[in-house]
Amino acid sequence: MSKKIRVLIVDDARFMRLVLRRILTQAGYDVVGEARDGIEAVEMYADKRPDVMTLDIVMPRLNGIQAVKQIIEFDPSAKIIMVTALGQESFVLDAIKSGAREFIIKPFKNLEIVKAVKKTVG
Repeated sequence: MSKKIRVLIVDDARFMRLVLRRILTQAGYDVVGEARDGIEAVEMYADKRPDVMTLDIVMPRLNGIQAVKQIIEFDPSAKIIMVTALGQESFVLDAIKSGAREFIIKPFKNLEIVKAVKKTVG
């Protein structure tokens, strides 16, 4: 049996973390943690070393793009999926340039999340 893909969820909205956790858990992924902002995201990534992480762009303290840069700095192979609201697409280009592998625009369909994770982890 193959090991479960380990996912870290990062979003400042508790509701969005719950939605992502439900979708990913139902799809058979192992959610290893949840962070509320970029600082927690960087710390938790270093501690948990997930196979992939979902990362909101607009967050307090440290935004998603700054968090991507810090994570990629110490783990260039990090697999990061940006999650952004409609109208924030301009940030996505910065995130991709900074090292994010994939992006999803809210509101999203459950299948889009699962497809993005599969595509990102290979």
